[in-house]
Amino acid sequence: MEENQNSVEENKQEVNDNNANNENNEKTQLQLKQIELDELNDRYKRVFAEFENYKKRTKKEKENLYNSVLGDIIINILPVIDNLDIAVNAECKDEGYKQGVELVEKQFKEFLSKNKVEEIPAVGEIFDPGLHEAISSVQDSTKQSQEIVQEYRKGYKLDSKVLRHSMVVVAN
Repeated sequence: MEENQNSVEENKQEVNDNNANNENNEKTQLQLKQIELDELNDRYKRVFAEFENYKKRTKKEKENLYNSVLGDIIINILPVIDNLDIAVNAECKDEGYKQGVELVEKQFKEFLSKNKVEEIPAVGEIFDPGLHEAISSVQDSTKQSQEIVQEYRKGYKLDSKVLRHSMVVVAN
């Protein structure tokens, strides 16, 4: 009987050892799954951040491309606007014809305004080589040095990009 009791005790010990091993195994597996989950979560966050950066970058590239194409188109329209400006300032006996030319010029200027194109201020401003192109200089004691006294051709910019520099006369 004593052998049976020892055998039962040994079986109980084996069951306890197996249970302990199973618990350790489960804990180890749980830890491994947690590490795997953390790694996957980290990878997800990185991929998501990369995708957000990609969206921002492509949006910026699209805007730059759009502004570049728009700038190219507007540069080709500027001589037409210059000629309309000359036509509006010319003397004309037919008042209806003059009003028609003024209306067309106004429509072109509204088009420029809607597309964020601005005239570069010139007369009375200080010469800025980034915005103006000096074609002549004059001696004028009533003006400060480098002040623009006359504008030959208007300059335009799209947002902060200069499409065409103003052609100006500068005081010495």
